[in-house]
Amino acid sequence: MTLLTLVRHGETDWNRARRIQGSTDIPLNDTGRAQARATAERLRTRLDPAAPVVVVSSDLSRARETAEIIAATLGVAAPRVYPQLRERAYGEAEGVDSAEFLERWGDWHSAEIPSAEPWPEVRARALAALRQIADDVRRTTAPASASVIAVAHGALIRELIRHATGGELPPVGFRLPNGSTYDILLERDRLRLLSDVGPDAAADTAADDDETATETETEAEAAADPATETRATAR
Repeated sequence: MTLLTLVRHGETDWNRARRIQGSTDIPLNDTGRAQARATAERLRTRLDPAAPVVVVSSDLSRARETAEIIAATLGVAAPRVYPQLRERAYGEAEGVDSAEFLERWGDWHSAEIPSAEPWPEVRARALAALRQIADDVRRTTAPASASVIAVAHGALIRELIRHATGGELPPVGFRLPNGSTYDILLERDRLRLLSDVGPDAAADTAADDDETATETETEAEAAADPATETRATAR
């Protein structure tokens, strides 16, 4: 049994411009770095001071730098990098803004994006990554029970939450804010979500850090972000 806190990376300029990033390696902006520091301070209040803390991340720079800032703020070892945690590859849609996406492929429900990574493969990759991380952490920290902080990406985290909740969460149209956190319990091959996901949870994050938290958006605004995509077939 392993407790992991999933963290969405801080903001990038492409996030702000509502452009699809996917596997394109876009760095954090200054707001994103401030969000990473704020996330670390929130995590500090929740962590067991007697337990070892292990920080891991995707290999994409926006996640890796978020993880580095969190690790430095908490005073723990530098992040271990897992390429399996990287964002879904969006194929021809990478770099495209929401207006162009709708013009070329229609809405998120029916979009067939050339060269995009299939959703079942994203979920399988993400689950395999969590199992590998749990095995690696146990080997290096046993018999202690470590706190694991895994910094990844909106669409990948969304897939894990959907897997853990049978597709019930996140709510339709809800964008996972940059710097937001989600606690997941991994028991063998079973995931259990321990956190709230939705506007109320986002409001709590905003209350903790008014300057850097991303507000909950309307569905029209959220549709510009691939992490909000709703798919009838994904379970």
